[in-house]
Amino acid sequence: MLSDLAIEAHGVGKRFSLFNHPKDRLKQLLWGRYKQYSRDFWALQDVSFDIRRGEVVGLVGRNGAGKSTLLQMVCGTLIPTTGNLAVRGRVAALLELGAGFSPDFSGLENVYMNAAILGLSRPQVDERLDSILAFADIGPFIHQPVKTYSSGMFVRLAFAVATSVDPDILVIDEALSVGDGAFARKSFDRIMALKENGATILFCSHAMYHIQALCSRVLWLESGKMRMWDTAAKVTTAYETSLIAENAPKTATSPSSTLAASTAPATTTPAEESAAEESTVETITSPPPPQGTAHIKNIEACADGIIGRELVVQSDQTTLKVTVHFASDPELPCPSVAFGIIHASGTAVSSAGSFNDKLVLQRNANGEGKVTIVFPKISLLQGEYWVDVYLVCERALHIYTAAEKLIKLHVIQNGMEFGLITLSRQWEIQKGE
Repeated sequence: MLSDLAIEAHGVGKRFSLFNHPKDRLKQLLWGRYKQYSRDFWALQDVSFDIRRGEVVGLVGRNGAGKSTLLQMVCGTLIPTTGNLAVRGRVAALLELGAGFSPDFSGLENVYMNAAILGLSRPQVDERLDSILAFADIGPFIHQPVKTYSSGMFVRLAFAVATSVDPDILVIDEALSVGDGAFARKSFDRIMALKENGATILFCSHAMYHIQALCSRVLWLESGKMRMWDTAAKVTTAYETSLIAENAPKTATSPSSTLAASTAPATTTPAEESAAEESTVETITSPPPPQGTAHIKNIEACADGIIGRELVVQSDQTTLKVTVHFASDPELPCPSVAFGIIHASGTAVSSAGSFNDKLVLQRNANGEGKVTIVFPKISLLQGEYWVDVYLVCERALHIYTAAEKLIKLHVIQNGMEFGLITLSRQWEIQKGE
């Protein structure tokens, strides 16, 4: 039924007129009937989709694919050139927070003005005012001109207003949480609460993990056109495959040459020997976590008893252990951890997370805990790899701390395999008939 659809697009397109020089705009106005001084640029062409009420839909694509143009049309700040776009319900947008704020008005005046733009009457704003001010938490500065605010205060107030309107449709561009520290967690929880209360969400992001975790369907735009519109799993897999193919070297090494290289005797460079002998622990020092936050206190990597930041690993023989010490606000749900293994080329090889593995971490009364992940006989093949560590929320969506490229692995091997990992396998041999 039509009433079940929050957003409905049929053949939507958006054309912009581009001019080589600013003066050409005036020429077009004066003599455009005789000569064309502009050229057409289609940011979107023939885009069709529908989003059901309460559905979370992702939007992916490279820079310049037309994502921002589509989001602005959904928000009503741009009008389609062709096709029909129906948006049913009140829209709140987390695009350019505070874009409608007047720097000379006080924060309170801007609350009333911006809320009116979003469709709230003055009595409705009065009813929500206490919760808006409590959420923004900028104290007496609410009566000062916005131009005197720090960037953090500005974002907090703008976010509090944008999400206070009980939107039917929430449009998010990139950031799931805004601000820093405790407010980042508060903003993330606010967005998740809107989702759980049945708001329709259109979420644009380059983070495929968030897209897969949150969205039921995904729209992939490329050069202003629909490339794919399907389930999140299918679209993100196809999109990431496309990115890998695009970034692959233009001249590939032949399998025979790779095999020859892999049969060469395994040697250890002086740098690798030094790394293997190193027994220092990489420590991230930081004060106890402020309210509403969490952080990594210490990370220790160990390969067969050798502790260090750079480790030599023997393929399919070495056991790698990574231990993470963390601290979090005891009032928050206990966080989770996630790990990523990245090849030196930038290709993501594998990942693991306590949330995904249904493991609940433990901590003491002060909010401190420790977790160790073990990769027995690690199956990486010859090459250099990085291990990334993330401390994330209990649902593994909001990132508290990211420790990227902290641990480097130099993988050596004896066999002739090539690639990134070795897969377990079985052989079945039959005689010819």
